[in-house]
Amino acid sequence: MPHRTLDDNPAGLPNQKLLEEAADWAIAFQYEAPDPRREAQFREWRGLSAAHEQAWERARQVFATFGQVPTPLTREVLERLNHASARRRTLRLLAGGAVLFPVGLSLASHQPWREWFPDERTAVGERRTIALPDRSELTLNTASAVNISFTSAQRRLQLVAGEILIATQPDLPGLKRPLLVETPYGTVRALGTRFSLRLLEDGSSRVSVFRHAVEITPQHGAPRILEEGQQVHFTATEVMQPMPVNENSGLWQQGMLLAQDMRLGDVVAELARYRRGFLNCDPAIAGQRVSGSISLSDTDRALDLLEQTLPVHIVRGTSYWVSVQPRG
Repeated sequence: MPHRTLDDNPAGLPNQKLLEEAADWAIAFQYEAPDPRREAQFREWRGLSAAHEQAWERARQVFATFGQVPTPLTREVLERLNHASARRRTLRLLAGGAVLFPVGLSLASHQPWREWFPDERTAVGERRTIALPDRSELTLNTASAVNISFTSAQRRLQLVAGEILIATQPDLPGLKRPLLVETPYGTVRALGTRFSLRLLEDGSSRVSVFRHAVEITPQHGAPRILEEGQQVHFTATEVMQPMPVNENSGLWQQGMLLAQDMRLGDVVAELARYRRGFLNCDPAIAGQRVSGSISLSDTDRALDLLEQTLPVHIVRGTSYWVSVQPRG
């Protein structure tokens, strides 16, 4: 995808080029389930500019609407479709034309679209807290997405992307439903708790328990209880060795990162999660140690603070292309 910002057209729709790119992403995710590499590429594309985000939002709205049409989608039907033809139809939809998909091309009915059109999501740099039907509190961190399904038998969340913080409440009177959080690698069951759960790019999840406990069940592994004050990484096959949780790791809910002798490279990587575009740290200075309170709500101010307190220089090619370099 080209790394440039394109202006919107006079009609208020995204530029034609961005609509084409959004159409390509839409079709790509029809043919393949998202993996960490594709997710990272997609997030990078969306973060290039507000216009890119607007193009994808247009795609999301269109397909969410057409997903209400009860036409089942199967991979066999998709594989018979010509990609160029599908792209043309998709592009006409995004541009506002009254074009219906052929039978079988109800995009939201294929499982990847359940993941790419989640019930709740946040943009890059956004955090939001919502009340669940049982009065539990769910907070989504930057660039996060979750599906919510409450039935008479269970309370179930599906973490699609990013990070969430959950403060549970007892179930409603007369109900004793387990509260479960699905990830691509397994399920976390809340045991009257406050905990965070984050999907990592290395193919694992990280759970941090701030109150009470959770039960972690990998897709292909045995359940394990994680107690208050512990955090752990788990994959689809195993739960790693627990470590003490950093009590300040949940401060992102208040828009703060409390660095305690952190590597500069790790601090910059965290800041990069909260801003659009490209932000990196020169490997030559990545090992410098950083301590202090850093704003996640105003990453430009945070970068200025790093420049004032460390021997580093912030190089801004554009607002979407920033690099932390050695000073001098």
